[in-house]
Amino acid sequence: MIETPQHRQTGRLTVRQITSRAYRVPLNFTLGTSVRTLKVVPLVLVDVQTEEGPVGRSYVFGYTDGGARAIAACLAEAEEVLRGHRSTPHGLADLLTKRFKLFGITGAVRMALSAFDMAMWDAPAISAGLPLATMLGSNRTFMPAYDSRGLGLMPTDDLARQTEQLLELGLGALKLRLGYPTLAEDLAALKTVRKHAPEDVSIMVDYNQALTTAEAIRRGKALQQEDILWLEEPIRHDNYRGNASIARNLDLPVQIGENFNGPEAMADAIALEASDHVMPDIARIGGITGWMQAAGIAAGHGIEMSSHLMPELSVHALCASPTAHWIEYVDWADPILEQPVCIEKRGIRVPEQPGFGISWSEEKLRHLEMI
Repeated sequence: MIETPQHRQTGRLTVRQITSRAYRVPLNFTLGTSVRTLKVVPLVLVDVQTEEGPVGRSYVFGYTDGGARAIAACLAEAEEVLRGHRSTPHGLADLLTKRFKLFGITGAVRMALSAFDMAMWDAPAISAGLPLATMLGSNRTFMPAYDSRGLGLMPTDDLARQTEQLLELGLGALKLRLGYPTLAEDLAALKTVRKHAPEDVSIMVDYNQALTTAEAIRRGKALQQEDILWLEEPIRHDNYRGNASIARNLDLPVQIGENFNGPEAMADAIALEASDHVMPDIARIGGITGWMQAAGIAAGHGIEMSSHLMPELSVHALCASPTAHWIEYVDWADPILEQPVCIEKRGIRVPEQPGFGISWSEEKLRHLEMI
């Protein structure tokens, strides 16, 4: 089908085919957290072919091999529902939500629908010849970024070496994972990184849900003396009342949000004052459609909003968010992309190419293990 001026004005596209494939991607930095140690990550690559011509692309972190397979299975079912439908991303998101509602829009289902939604935003931006951030109404083309590739749970000598390695990239902040058996070990790790990082490089810490509420308050009161940007996910992510108690008892900002299941969950957390900042994951919040709804909620409450993983996609959404704060940088997608994310002056630059500005490197993919 030939693209028409009417299509360019309305942004309506017709779904022809949804394809996905998953790969095990080795990490440049082994990442040890209080949950598990990551050496390889499963990434699910998604292509949506439209009848009008543009191909929308996205990718998501599948967490486990089984998770990646489940996401792919949900996308295959979504194709059966959507093939031949001509609509906007909002309309298609509504259709899929109704289809999967009884099954539950969470976990692999949410991530599959988010991946499709992102691809269906990518396609009209490509058609319009605009970076997605621009099509979303953003005047920003740059976001300050922090390096989240390493600094897992490890001996202090290794932390010192890795801090120096990460600093070579030149970003303005580093994320340190904590959750050692004792507070003394947490403080030793933090002091090690602080000692080897310049004064103008900020540090945020992430417990990956390792603590109890009382222990988080105890450790937080010690950590807030150490000049850090935020305390991330100290306890179970959906214990909003517990997180609210921590936030009330600390001067140090509390950060949660990577596990928000859609903008509704973020609204619930904010209503309970569960954190000082929020950081949705674009694959769990509902893709671009869900992200922009969440961005409005954050803006309405004057809460700073950061991103979680997938910087190539998140930079567009974050630039269009009124209370944009920090973008999390990881290089996990470098082995699947023709062009890695653009690092510039302590942050990430929105690419000038239309859409997300991503394309798969088939040459690189040949060297990866498929799931």
